[in-house]
Amino acid sequence: MSDTKKVKIQLVKSPIGCREDHRATVRGLGLRRVNSVRELEDTPAVRGMINKVSYLLKVI
Repeated sequence: MSDTKKVKIQLVKSPIGCREDHRATVRGLGLRRVNSVRELEDTPAVRGMINKVSYLLKVI
C-alpha cells in the first residue's frame, strides 16, 4: 500500500483540431480516446500537464 496521492482524469473532448503540443500532452497523460480514464500520481509535473489541457479533461 502506497502513501502517494492519486488524481483521476478523464478525456471528455477530442484533441482533434487542437494544437500539436496539446495533443502530445494528452498522449503523455496516457489518454487515448474520448471518455478514457487514467489514475496518475499527483505530482507537480502531472498537475502542470492537466492545467495545460484542462479544457479537454475532467478531474474525477
